[in-house]
Amino acid sequence: MIDARAAGAVWVEKYRPHGLAEMVGQEGIVPLLRAYADQRSMPHLLFAGPPGTGKTTAALALARDLYHESWHDNFLELNASDERGIDTVRTKIKEYARTAPLGDVGFKLLFLDEADNLTAEAQASLRRLMERYSSSCRFILSCNYSSRVIDPIQSRCAVFRFRSYAPEAVAALLDRIARSERKVLDPAARDALVAASAGDMRRAVNLLQLSATGTDHVTEAAVQAHAAVPLKSEVRTLVATAAQGDFFGARTLLIRLFADRGVSGEDVVRAIHGYIADIPDSLVPPAGKIDLVEHLAEAEFRIAQGANDRIQLEAVLAHLSRVADTAR
Repeated sequence: MIDARAAGAVWVEKYRPHGLAEMVGQEGIVPLLRAYADQRSMPHLLFAGPPGTGKTTAALALARDLYHESWHDNFLELNASDERGIDTVRTKIKEYARTAPLGDVGFKLLFLDEADNLTAEAQASLRRLMERYSSSCRFILSCNYSSRVIDPIQSRCAVFRFRSYAPEAVAALLDRIARSERKVLDPAARDALVAASAGDMRRAVNLLQLSATGTDHVTEAAVQAHAAVPLKSEVRTLVATAAQGDFFGARTLLIRLFADRGVSGEDVVRAIHGYIADIPDSLVPPAGKIDLVEHLAEAEFRIAQGANDRIQLEAVLAHLSRVADTAR
């Protein structure tokens, strides 16, 4: 078996924590999981939170801390996005849950990623299996939206809500990886990586590796060239240009984001929304910011319903420019 930490590996896997003690962030969750590992006793678990916040990493680290070298024999990972029907629950999951664990822990672990993608019928069947085989198997369910998991399952689990990583935690890991890989990471590039990741550690590490490919010096320009989302500096310029009444200048910047960077309309909407609190009041007054939130919400809804990204975002910029013209 190839060691994931070997040179040339994908950095997300290469620097994935091997135990709970190595995990950063999620301070309210990791100590409880470490207590479960120390006591060798735990309930069923439900991990809920945005992508890239350590849910899968926590499950793998818990398994390693529980079973040590034999963790592969007592841990099964399934993805409900690939196998979301009731047949998967009745065959794969049931067959695994009913067999006896190996070693002295007393139970095995079954990690079901993206459990919120299971059909309602499959979730009902899963709930029955969780009751029937709880003596031999503990279930760890992972989801982005806990509201999509039926209440009978949630009531049988200890629910852990993972939060997006703080910028300081993301920056610290990026610095550590850069030092380990002998890369020079400019402070501006690090800030751009943190902003582009929006608390998603996996996205931050992947973007760092992409930006560092073929060079030992990671610059802000390299990050900007590879980022799939608008950077804060780009959003700042876009909003400022529109808010100063230059609609066509802002429109040109928007087109560049779509054509040169390949960003999506939803990414632009979220980026502008995340920047609203930082917009100077001299540029957009508080009442204008409230109005902007309403326009962004309408644009996101229409884009989700299949409307043209560019037209919806141009409408938002036109609104900003009109407000600026009226204020003058």
